[in-house]
Amino acid sequence: MFIGETIALGVAVAWTATAMFAEVGSKRMGSLPLNTVRMTMSLTLLFVTLWLTMGVPYPRFADGGTWLWLLLSGVVGYVIGDYCLMQGYIFIGSRFGQLFMTLSAPTAALTGRLLLGEQMRPLAIVGMVVTLSGIALSILSKKDNTVSLGLPAKGVFFAAMAGICQGFGLVLSKIGLQHYDAAVAAAGVSQQAVPDGALLPLPLFLSIPFAATMIRATIGLAGFFLLLVVFNKDWKGKLSHAVHDRKAMWCVFGATIFGPFVGVSASLLATQYTSTGIAQTLFALTPILIIAPAAWIFHQKVTVREIIGAVISVCGVCLFFI
Repeated sequence: MFIGETIALGVAVAWTATAMFAEVGSKRMGSLPLNTVRMTMSLTLLFVTLWLTMGVPYPRFADGGTWLWLLLSGVVGYVIGDYCLMQGYIFIGSRFGQLFMTLSAPTAALTGRLLLGEQMRPLAIVGMVVTLSGIALSILSKKDNTVSLGLPAKGVFFAAMAGICQGFGLVLSKIGLQHYDAAVAAAGVSQQAVPDGALLPLPLFLSIPFAATMIRATIGLAGFFLLLVVFNKDWKGKLSHAVHDRKAMWCVFGATIFGPFVGVSASLLATQYTSTGIAQTLFALTPILIIAPAAWIFHQKVTVREIIGAVISVCGVCLFFI
C-alpha cells in the first residue's frame, strides 16, 4: 500500500514548508535565536505528545545505547546541521539551501557503509557524480570564459555542511532506532500494543519516532543555547528581541511544526515502513518542490539552468537506491 513512500513524500512537502518559514525567521532573528526557540517549541510539543501516547512525558523504554546514538545524531543533525542550514538560508536562501541537502544521500551511503556495513554498489558512485553535477550546474556561472561561483562562498559552505550532516545524522538515528527496538523487545513489550497509561489508544511503534525525536531535540536545545550564550554577550537581549518579533515567531512556529515535530518524526516513521534509500530519495524531492513557492512568495528569479540542475541533482540521489 506504499505507506512508507506516502509518508516520505509528505515529509518532502513538510520540509519545503519548513525551509520557507525558516528562511524568513532566520533572516529576522538570526540562526541561533531561531534554533533555540524552535527547539524549545519542539520539546514542548513532543512532551505533550509522549504524555498522550506513552503515558509518560519522556522516551519510555529507551536504554543507554538508545540515548547515546540518538544524542550523537542530535549533535550532528541538529546542532551542527541545522545551524549550518539556517546560516545558509541567510546567505543564499532556502531554495539553494535545499539544493545542497541532496548531499545527504551520498553522505548517508558512505556513512552507512562505514558504520553499518551496508553495501555500496558502483551505481552509487555514478549517483554521487550526477548529484554534484546538478548542484554545480545550478550554482556555477560562466562569464568571459571564466567559471565562477554564482553564490556567496559562505552560503555554499554552510549549506554543503548542512547536507553532509543530515546524511550522517540519519545513519546515526537509524542505529539509535535499532537500539530502541531492541530495548522495547528486552522489556517484553509488543510494539503493536498500547502502552499502559496512554491517553490515546495508539500502538507503541507510532510513538517511538516521536520519542527518538525528543532525545535528539533535547541535545539540540542544549547545544543551541550553549552556542547562543558563548557567541553573544547580549544573548538575553537577542532572545528577548526574537520572541517579541511577532512575524518571526509565527515563522518559527511554522518551522517547528513542519520541521522537528512533524517532519523529522515522520521521516523516522517512514524508514520503518520502507527502506532508508527509498525514503531518502523521496525526501530529496524538496529542492524541486520548493522552486515554485520560492518564485511565487519570495519573487525569486528562477532560471531554466537552475531548474535543470535541481532535477539532475535529485536524479543523482535516485541512482543511489535503484
